[in-house]
Amino acid sequence: MSETFCMMLNEEDPVPQAALPVDAFKAHLRLGTGFAGDMVQDEVLESFLRAAIAAIEARTGKILLARGFVYRLVAWRNPEAQPLPVAPVTAVTRVSLLAEDGHETVLPAEGFRLLQDSQRPRLLPAGTLLPDIPRRGAVEIAFEAGFAPDWEGLPPDLAHAVLMLAAHYYEYRHETSLGGGCMPFGVTSLIERYRNLRLMPWARA
Repeated sequence: MSETFCMMLNEEDPVPQAALPVDAFKAHLRLGTGFAGDMVQDEVLESFLRAAIAAIEARTGKILLARGFVYRLVAWRNPEAQPLPVAPVTAVTRVSLLAEDGHETVLPAEGFRLLQDSQRPRLLPAGTLLPDIPRRGAVEIAFEAGFAPDWEGLPPDLAHAVLMLAAHYYEYRHETSLGGGCMPFGVTSLIERYRNLRLMPWARA
């Protein structure tokens, strides 16, 4: 396996504002309603919810609310089955080979398939191997991932973990001594079973 293997995962779309559980978060914080500053407070609460979602997704490797991603790499980790970096993946929408000069070749949809897995989904070839990546080029895999398109569709433990972590951020919003990776024990307990241990042979570099 090449030591120069590198990859990049980009989020195509942010979590939609309408999908954020601002009212549920207010209830969790026991905030009052009906005051003139409600909408100003909503913007602040949204920022804490987004931060909590991002932190839990980073810790677990699981995408909570459905959206699109593009995964770019310069070499297959395994040409027989390329692991995707997050789960759950619901669809692979495009696979493109990119030449050094920028020319893009979009592979036909029948040339690959998605193997869904709760921990490590994989892109599989229709035949024996995935196609060669151009020398000094790259491959881009566009896919949709997420447990649900809206808050109501999330697993209850993950939804509660987001509210707990967002409340933690809200409570300590003026505290500058907390580290960026700080996460309360109650949150880590809720998300522990979703973490990807990466023990399977195909998940190794």
